[in-house]
Amino acid sequence: MKILLLCNKPPYPASEGGPMAMNSIITGLLNAGHQVKVLAVNSKKYDVTEDDIPAEYKAKTGIELIDVDLRVKPINAFLNLFTKKSYHVERFISKDFTKRLTEVLKKEHFDVVQLEMLYMAPYVETIRKHSKALIVLRAHNVEHKIWERIAKETKFPPKRWYINYLAKTLREYELNALETFDGIAAITRKDAAFFRKYCSKPIIDIPYGVYPEEFTPNYEIDDKPQFYHIGSMNWMPNEEGIRWFINDILPDTVKKVPDFVYHLAGRNMPEWLNTLKNKHVDVIGEVPSAREFVANHDVAIVPLLSGSGIRIKIIESMAMGKTVITTQVGAEGILYDEDENIIIAENKAKMIEAIRRINENPQMAVEIGKAARKLVEETYDNRKIIERLLLFYEQIKPSSKITFM
Repeated sequence: MKILLLCNKPPYPASEGGPMAMNSIITGLLNAGHQVKVLAVNSKKYDVTEDDIPAEYKAKTGIELIDVDLRVKPINAFLNLFTKKSYHVERFISKDFTKRLTEVLKKEHFDVVQLEMLYMAPYVETIRKHSKALIVLRAHNVEHKIWERIAKETKFPPKRWYINYLAKTLREYELNALETFDGIAAITRKDAAFFRKYCSKPIIDIPYGVYPEEFTPNYEIDDKPQFYHIGSMNWMPNEEGIRWFINDILPDTVKKVPDFVYHLAGRNMPEWLNTLKNKHVDVIGEVPSAREFVANHDVAIVPLLSGSGIRIKIIESMAMGKTVITTQVGAEGILYDEDENIIIAENKAKMIEAIRRINENPQMAVEIGKAARKLVEETYDNRKIIERLLLFYEQIKPSSKITFM
């Protein structure tokens, strides 16, 4: 089978959530013996050069990066208020991307064109015009729900009004776009259930997958657990959650756990974190190896208040045998058993108590980490996930339209 993936950002290097989710599908399809071609939006926010991509990866995927200016322009953002269009989506519409997509579709036959995230939906019309391929949306999130939650947590009234406006127009676009696809592969069961309320098209949940053998679990804890968070801080829900933890939870946490230190790693640390003077917060920033960082720490604290989809860094921490303390929002999409393979701390009091319990009983973290690793092996093995995706392709159109290798 031959699959074209349209990505809203380069899937390689896979150094944050979206690219990691895309890359797991790409490598999974390649490993299963199928042909893959990638066209990806390249922007200043997530800028990749040809030299950043290994020759072998380029040869296998035929990846092409098309520069698109995604910068928020104040005048355009203001004028957008009078159009009722989604400014989030409008920024991804590019003449250069349309031109190259058209050229590729005219030159090559594809069985499936998979859109990685809603923001590539404006290209459905071009695909229909030049190809008979199945069109599948890989929905990483219910996009408008992220912005609804952010608006709810925003205190400054004018900013809250504007974010609510963005969420409303994005919701309208998202729900209207659903019927334009041949199928939707949501990343969580919860997201899939939401889409089924508004769409008659075939829908399946296809979570993020890993190859467990690539993650070496480390269950040893020396004396006291080391608490950490790793994630790209240019994703607004991450920054929002860390700000909540530091401002609201940390002061009372250190009363119960005086030697508590929160180690923060990830790309694009905001200035307020880089200049933070707090002995209980160790701001590391981008690290050479995320897996090495996780291996050297013990308990992930993921204090998410907003967002949708699955938390890839949580899955990877669990694959490495780590205990994760998070909110219900953070655990959305993960088929967990509370207090067995993850700890859910929905509010300030529960978060502080979870940290205290783990700090006083490191063996609890060891046992939860082992159960977390088992969950990943049984449920999030990428080979099993790709098998389900391929069956979905086969089911949504007559098999005669797809040639399996």
